[in-house]
Amino acid sequence: MAKVAKTVFVCNSCGNESSKWLGKCPACGAWNSFFEEKVVDAKTTSGLGARTTATKAEILKLNNVECNNFERYKTGYEELDRVLGGGLVQGSLVLLGGEPGIGKSTLILQLCDKVKLDGPILYVSGEESGSQIKMRADRLNVENDNIFFLGETSMTLIDEAIEKIKPALVIIDSIQTIYSDDITAAPGSVSQVREVTSKIMMTCKKKNITTIIIGHVTKDGNIAGPRVLEHMVDAVLYIEGERFFSYRVLRGAKNRFGSTNEVGIFEMREEGMCEIKDPSDIMISEREGNPSGSVIIATLEGTRTMLIEVQALVTPTAYGLARRTGIGVEFNRLVLLLAVLEKRAGLPLSNQDAYVNVVSGIKLDEPAADLGLALALVSSYKNMPISKELVAVGEVGLTGEIRSVSQIEKRVKEADRMGFTKILVPYSTLKQIKFKGNIEVIGVKTIREAIERAIQ
Repeated sequence: MAKVAKTVFVCNSCGNESSKWLGKCPACGAWNSFFEEKVVDAKTTSGLGARTTATKAEILKLNNVECNNFERYKTGYEELDRVLGGGLVQGSLVLLGGEPGIGKSTLILQLCDKVKLDGPILYVSGEESGSQIKMRADRLNVENDNIFFLGETSMTLIDEAIEKIKPALVIIDSIQTIYSDDITAAPGSVSQVREVTSKIMMTCKKKNITTIIIGHVTKDGNIAGPRVLEHMVDAVLYIEGERFFSYRVLRGAKNRFGSTNEVGIFEMREEGMCEIKDPSDIMISEREGNPSGSVIIATLEGTRTMLIEVQALVTPTAYGLARRTGIGVEFNRLVLLLAVLEKRAGLPLSNQDAYVNVVSGIKLDEPAADLGLALALVSSYKNMPISKELVAVGEVGLTGEIRSVSQIEKRVKEADRMGFTKILVPYSTLKQIKFKGNIEVIGVKTIREAIERAIQ
């Protein structure tokens, strides 16, 4: 039967389809996101319409369903295994996203060298040639003779290669470059990404092949393509970090075979992505002297506690309107803390420029960092240093109170392990701390009290 094409309008934000152009998407609310696509009727092809011939599923009682133990492959990196929940699950489909140049292809190529599998590895690249991949492999000292390369963008030919070599692991780099002949739209469009991912998922599940898909991200930090892409895969991982800093955070946004509360810390070096098993030691190792405006905070990345240095610079403004700049800190949070310090602590900061930097390029987004940020600003404003032996933890409220934070005892233990002698915590969390170490735990109720205890 001949293929029949139809014209539809697809939302580039969520993948919602409409028979006519709409100014605002009714599903996600995005404006001017619809674009025209010609899509082949799937019922006349061997694509998604072929599923209608599948056998009818049997209805079972949930208590009678057998629970299989998923076989996992160790990747050779403890940090990556932690995020995946213990390793790669056989037959799973994993989506890895990140900005260009952040280290996605580097990490996956290193994984191909160290992972222990029962079959070959097929590396499919639609962006780079075999010589480019080989140059990177030589630089990373990848010597696995079981890796096969395929430079192809056609999903049909990729399926043929999978059928031919029967790999245990398939790498798709990247999903935005692969196209299906059943869709007339250009590669990387919403329809193509959705169709190609669906076909990869069916092949992956049918033949029990572990598959890793590499995806580009948009300027908003989301995987390019429809959001349904993230719902189709088993796990979604993001590599975060600044391109001009060496540290990378591997974070799980979704994981059907494990927790999403774990993160992995890596450092981009000349030899590739190197895992950091003790982040606290690395993050504060270069701190010298005791300058004003520097504070150590205990923050949580997933279930892991890390000690990170926060630096602040407060100086009189040379213009009529004071500037506020934060690197690694949300701008609105910085402005809020400055307002609280002026109103509740009596510091005239409206005519002061304020700059905040989180050392090593780590991004802080949890409220427990508020107290450390506020103390760093006060220390710089008064030009009075805070003790090198002090760590600060706590959320600052609009009334100037220090509010409780989660897992306070883990933060105290980490500060004690790294040799600090004092830690400022919310007064309301003192009863939760059962740990008796060599560190003095100081409870504070207000920002004024915290300033008095930290700056003497």
